[in-house]
Parts: sequence; C-alpha cells; structure tokens
Amino acid sequence: MVSELINTNQLSKADPVFGQLSFDNHEQVVFCNDKDTGLKAIIGIHNTVLGPALGGTRMWQYANEWEALNDVLRLSRGMTFKSAITGLNLGGGKAVIIGDAKTQKTPELMKRFGEFVHSLSGRYITAEDVGMETADMDLVREVTPYVTGISEDKGGAGNPSPITAYGVFMGMKAAAKYKFGTDVLEDKTVIVQGIGHVGESLVEHLTNDGAKVIIDDINEARLAAISKKYGASIYKGSNVYAEDVDIYAPCALGATINDNTINSIRAKVIAGAANNQLADEIKHGRILQEKGIVYAPDFLINAGGIINVYAELENYGKQEIMRKTENIYNTTLEILNNAETNDVTTHQAALDIALGRIEARKKENQQ
Repeated sequence: MVSELINTNQLSKADPVFGQLSFDNHEQVVFCNDKDTGLKAIIGIHNTVLGPALGGTRMWQYANEWEALNDVLRLSRGMTFKSAITGLNLGGGKAVIIGDAKTQKTPELMKRFGEFVHSLSGRYITAEDVGMETADMDLVREVTPYVTGISEDKGGAGNPSPITAYGVFMGMKAAAKYKFGTDVLEDKTVIVQGIGHVGESLVEHLTNDGAKVIIDDINEARLAAISKKYGASIYKGSNVYAEDVDIYAPCALGATINDNTINSIRAKVIAGAANNQLADEIKHGRILQEKGIVYAPDFLINAGGIINVYAELENYGKQEIMRKTENIYNTTLEILNNAETNDVTTHQAALDIALGRIEARKKENQQ
C-alpha cells in the first residue's frame, strides 16, 4: 500500500476521474493499456498554462487501479506548482505504470509506454521517478523525443537524483537558518527517512556538513550499506516521528505527515525530498504552524530534479543547473518569512506564489 494514497473506500467509483478527491481541474488523464507487453499506465496532465507538462514516470505495484489514479492526480498537480515556483516555463504532469519494477519492467514495455507518450505530441514530457533508471529513459528516447533525464553520453543531463538532493539540502539549510539562526548543520541531528538515490545523496551532503545523521528505510541491506559508507546511525526505535531530533527529512513516498503521525512529531524542522508530504495540505500545514515546526514546502525544495532535466529542453549547462538549484535557498527563506508576515502556513505561502505566476501567464495569453 503506497503510504501517500488515501483509503480506496473514499474513492468514488461512480465518477472514476472527475469524482476523485485528488482531482483538481486536471486538463487530461490518459489511460494506457497494451496486452502484448503487459503495460498498464496512467498519464496525468494537470496544467499547461506555463508550458508543456513535464514530470517523471513512477512504476509501482499499486494495490489497485484506484490507488494508481489517485497517485498520478496528486503527483501531476504537485509538478505544476513545482515548475511554477521555480520559475520554469513548464506545466505539471506525471505518469504511473502499474507493476513491479524489479520483475515486470522490460525494454518492450518501456518502449510501448514511450509510444503512448509520443501520441500526446509533446503536451507531456516524461522523465524518471520511483522504479525508473536513466537507462529506462534511454529506451523511451528510442521512440519519442518527449523525454528528459537521458544519459549524458546521449546528450542528456543524466540522473537527476543528485541535483534533487542538493536542492533539498539547500532548502533544509534555509529552514535551519530561519529556525535556529544558522544554516550550519554541524551537530544538528537529522533523520533521513528513505535512502534511495536522492536520500543517499542527501546523507552525503549532511555528513560533509557535520550533521549527526540517522537513517531509516524498509530495506535493511541498504541501511547497512549506507551506514557503513557514510558513518550514519541506523534507526532502531519504533516511532521515527516521535524522536527528539532537529530535522526530519522524509525522502520516501508521501503523506507521512498525517492524522496518525503529526501529533507525535518532535522535530523542529521538516525538510525532505518526498512529494506530497502533507496528507491534508490545509489541516496538517496549520497544525505544524501551531506547533512551531518549520515545514519547507516539498514542491519547492525537491525541484532540483526538474531543474536538471529542464536543462535538456533549454540547452543550459551544469553551471546554470547549479545556480538555479542553489537559489532554492533564497526562495525558501523568502517563503518562510512571507508565511510569518502574513500568518499563513508555509505551504500556502509557496502555493500563492506558484498560483500567482500561473494566473499572470493566463492573463497574458488572453490578451
């Protein structure tokens, strides 16, 4: 069961798409099916006011199709705001493939998926996400130009994970500056929940900055390897949310900040790479605000990946990628200060900036 997905009993089966709780005026939802390869995928295009919808493809063994639909709706919406707040001329989209990436992903399946992407004529541009690798995007590239995150030796920007992690690190340092008065993380205790590609890179940055790093993951072999590599402590407790730490960094799947966990959270700062960390953006954002916990909006600080793949479309190099990613620090500080000044949640302060940019472009297009 994907943790960020709502209870399937809440899903309206009478209105399969427009009746979903996560439906937010999405422009297009495409269901893709291919018997020969076993492909079952959904592409969600949320908004294209600022440009074509760009967002990664996630392959996951969902419990049912309702979970997959809810996931793609939530994720594609998040991509709209991620691009908008980062200043990129992109809309929001996402794709999910239903299946086990370790056992069911084949070259034929990836190419067939690429053909479905191609059929949208550039309204949606894909990239890698959970369950995907750069090599998978190279396969998609064989059948469509509407893909980013391909190998550097093929002219692409490569794996976006290290840049995503660097952006999260910049956002975390800004949140620390706001909360603690310093962005130096030396001697700060940070729990990193989820140590995939992005989580590991974040652990490396934190270790180099002198932080005390605790790692938590369902993969025990991975925990042991990362602990040995970076000297991080492995979490041995029963409730990671209740630990008295300085910073909690959710870097796995989303909605870990929910009704069951939020009252346990003792961290002073929340800053991580996971998408859709707040199960209920309004309610849980407000509770964090009332508790004095600084929440660095996920769709802002995890934008390094999309900055990296956007470079393939705009033809800018590594130096510009790093400049744009480092600027996440400044934007995060601006949003945290705006939230305090206007007495709104940090999520709402970030959302207002993103929506403002979209509305301004919409008015330009109507003139």
